[in-house]
Amino acid sequence: MKCSVCGGESFTSKRVLWEELVNDWQLSQAEEAYVNRQQGESCNSCGANLRSIALANALRAALGTEAKLNEVPEFENMKGISILEINEAGNLTPVLRKFPGYLFGAYPEVDMHAIPYPDNAFDIVVHSDTLEHVQNPVHALRECRRVLKPGGALCYTVPTIVGRLTRNRQGLKNSYHGNPSTSGYDFVVQNEFGADAWTYLMEAGFDSVQIFAVEYPAATAFLARKS
Repeated sequence: MKCSVCGGESFTSKRVLWEELVNDWQLSQAEEAYVNRQQGESCNSCGANLRSIALANALRAALGTEAKLNEVPEFENMKGISILEINEAGNLTPVLRKFPGYLFGAYPEVDMHAIPYPDNAFDIVVHSDTLEHVQNPVHALRECRRVLKPGGALCYTVPTIVGRLTRNRQGLKNSYHGNPSTSGYDFVVQNEFGADAWTYLMEAGFDSVQIFAVEYPAATAFLARKS
């Protein structure tokens, strides 16, 4: 395996899940193992975990390059590319900030149900492990599509349990990605995404979807283009 952010080939793993979350999500041992890899196996050179590497692959495809992502902002043909990042995309954020046309929208201050930017404003919209905290993911994806230019691309990740369908957590106890004592309501998990996660993009109006996998089923990322 090679890191598509920096080209590194050395990785270190650590456990990131905790017992309460494993129980809330009713994860099997196999599911727990690959989610731990998704979030906790990282490149020793740049720190990108498998989730970020999958997202980097989606971004490289959107930008039409096979170069390492950390090299791409310096390319002459990237000067006119406009990128909106909603929430920080892990270790990719420092790379994305190097693009001349980069704009950051802090979540939850930027409401994904009402993204405060005009129609057809960006070439690329990026978010990572954010959509699961949004009450109506299809509406949020429609908002992402609205602010994209024709031909623009949405690139994102969500935690995905591939052996089941998406489950809405309404009526269940609150489940947080983080410490409940320090995380606000905006970090409550609203949906546990499963194998049908790609269908939400179709419902939102996108008509083409690509899925990029790293060490499947550990990490996946989506790329959807606006026609």
